[in-house]
Amino acid sequence: MATKDPTAVERANLLNMAKLSIKGLIESALSFGRTLDSDYPPLQQFFVVMEHCLKHGLKVRKSFLSYNKTIWGPLELVEKLYPEAEEIGASVRDLPGLKTPLGRARAWLRLALMQKKMADYLRCLIIQRDLLSEFYEYHALMMEEEGAVIVGLLVGLNVIDANLCVKGEDLDSQVGVIDFSMYLKNEEDIGNKERNAQIAAILDQKNYVEELNRQLNSTVSSLHSRVDSLEKSNTKLIEELAIAKNNIIKLQEENHQLRSENKLILMKTQQQLEVTKVDVETELQTYKHSRQGLDEMYSEARRQLRDESQLRQDVESELAVQVSMKHETELAMKLLEKDIHEKQDALIGLRQQLEEVKAINIEMYQKLQGSEDGLKEKNEIMAQLEEKTNTITAAMRQLEQSSSLSFTQS
Repeated sequence: MATKDPTAVERANLLNMAKLSIKGLIESALSFGRTLDSDYPPLQQFFVVMEHCLKHGLKVRKSFLSYNKTIWGPLELVEKLYPEAEEIGASVRDLPGLKTPLGRARAWLRLALMQKKMADYLRCLIIQRDLLSEFYEYHALMMEEEGAVIVGLLVGLNVIDANLCVKGEDLDSQVGVIDFSMYLKNEEDIGNKERNAQIAAILDQKNYVEELNRQLNSTVSSLHSRVDSLEKSNTKLIEELAIAKNNIIKLQEENHQLRSENKLILMKTQQQLEVTKVDVETELQTYKHSRQGLDEMYSEARRQLRDESQLRQDVESELAVQVSMKHETELAMKLLEKDIHEKQDALIGLRQQLEEVKAINIEMYQKLQGSEDGLKEKNEIMAQLEEKTNTITAAMRQLEQSSSLSFTQS
């Protein structure tokens, strides 16, 4: 016969012990017929068997003082994989009497059984084998198919109600020894098999009805909470609808008022536009007359400028002929050119004055768009313009006289 693998034999033995422990616990609990406590022997043996199963193939971890094996590491990993397990992990860490990781692991197993979540927690743990490989050897029970079988068997423990006092129990120093005598059958047990089966069926029905009732109660409570929230939201929506209706009525009233005000403003604006249009037409006629006079003045100044330019050209041609004759004539020509430049500067000044007159005229047109008081100021500006025009005319006459004198002297 071929030699069997010792680790496979260990896994098979632990699996059989787990089957016997879970089956015996369920049968005895159903025949017991009430909530189990910490002193119930089959329950104690179940925790011992689960502890041995979780310890199988556990890697040795170094600490500061010694080497140790602890199952608290993989159980603590469940919090990261199953969000609902955060509460049980926090509760275990908050227990004051626990000092060792093994004690925390034992407390975790008891709380998971009371929550009826042990199978769910361990199922999400064995799925993540890449994470479990940090804690277990490759041949460990939790890494092989036996671990999945045990997790499937743990689902049957959800029919058991347990009330365990974890806070006052010394879980750090307990010695976990499997009592095989509990799983040895005698003739009396075989004779009572049918009776136990009937009781188990009745208790199964009872637990099923209780579980169904609990689920229905939770469903009814959730529906009540949803109805309450819907009523609150409905009341809130009704209030918001009433407020919105009031706001709509107010906005309609404001809209009607604004429309009436808009009509009045439109009528006043049309009247003001008609008045302004008449004033603008009057000012435009005035501006046209004044502009016509300025255009005539500007054309006269340009004509005079052309005459002066022609005169300058004639003088320059005459001086060019006499340059070779006398140096004195040259000097006279230079003086004449200088005089002509001064006259040009004077003409440029006259142009600037004409531009100023135009700017003042434009400003006068802009001011004519104001009130009647502005009209008086414009009359004064017109008077100033007439004075400046007379001054320009006098200056131009003087320039003509001076140019004629300079031409005569030359």
